[in-house]
Amino acid sequence: MSLLPLVIVNPASAGSATRDAWAAKASDLAAHFGAFNCVFTEQAGDGRRLAKRGAEEGRRLIIACGGDGTVSEVANGILESGRDTELGILPSGTGGDFRRTLGIPTRGADAARYLRAGRARLVDVGRACFVNHEGKEESRYFLGVASFGMSTEIIERIKGSDSGWLKGKLSFAVAGAQATISSMKASCIVQLDGGPERRLTVSNFCVANARYFGGGMKVAPEAKLDDGQFDVISISDLGALKIFANAHKLYRGKHLEMDEVACVRARTVAARPAGKSEEVAIEIDGELPGRLPATFEILPRALRIRCRLNDWR
Repeated sequence: MSLLPLVIVNPASAGSATRDAWAAKASDLAAHFGAFNCVFTEQAGDGRRLAKRGAEEGRRLIIACGGDGTVSEVANGILESGRDTELGILPSGTGGDFRRTLGIPTRGADAARYLRAGRARLVDVGRACFVNHEGKEESRYFLGVASFGMSTEIIERIKGSDSGWLKGKLSFAVAGAQATISSMKASCIVQLDGGPERRLTVSNFCVANARYFGGGMKVAPEAKLDDGQFDVISISDLGALKIFANAHKLYRGKHLEMDEVACVRARTVAARPAGKSEEVAIEIDGELPGRLPATFEILPRALRIRCRLNDWR
């Protein structure tokens, strides 16, 4: 007899709003999806540990309830288990960028129906190797986007904000405006697929498996989750006025038309600071785990995920 699906809930997601909303979400899930088991995270890393344990117990479906960080943690646990467990998503977070690529609705009842009607699809996963905050080498998997430049300052500002009224896209927009004014740039040496190294000064550099990051910015509009490649987007050193003037293009996925934006595809990406004493922080799936130097490798069709046919084609 197979075990019931396991729902891993991060009550602190969405500024702790998930804690208050869980009763309604659980009711919707039971009514429109069916029976399930549930466990709550208490601190960072719990999602990864609980998912790994659930997969090793034989769970066929593990559902992450939270934002991009929670989804990423649960995916890491499943992948580390080496089991053929399927990942499901019940959205409840600040950014919700990966669920946007999959086309998963945010309303509880609709998301529950999506889980019931969805089927397992094999998707690509990124693996990042980097230097963590303790100065040690670390690796982790990612589903959405890894980046450095302005994006790291935006995430840092959001996580450090105590303004509870700033939610979702608004929190990202405010933090983005503040980061733009500070005109943060990154100088780096980048190598794609083992080719020649290039020195770049960028406002932002993204290694994208999925299409969205930063609370709804369509940074990689042509990215596909099963093509075995990253979409690598480099936004050159733009001034604050030009960033403000063209911000709408990034949300609509029209920024690739700009001369200052380059997009190529690659299976591996290596990046390091241009200066020996320079530190360049990175963000992975909306978290800030460390800094360059880093390598990013695509793992084709490495994870089973529940979605509906052609939603992200």
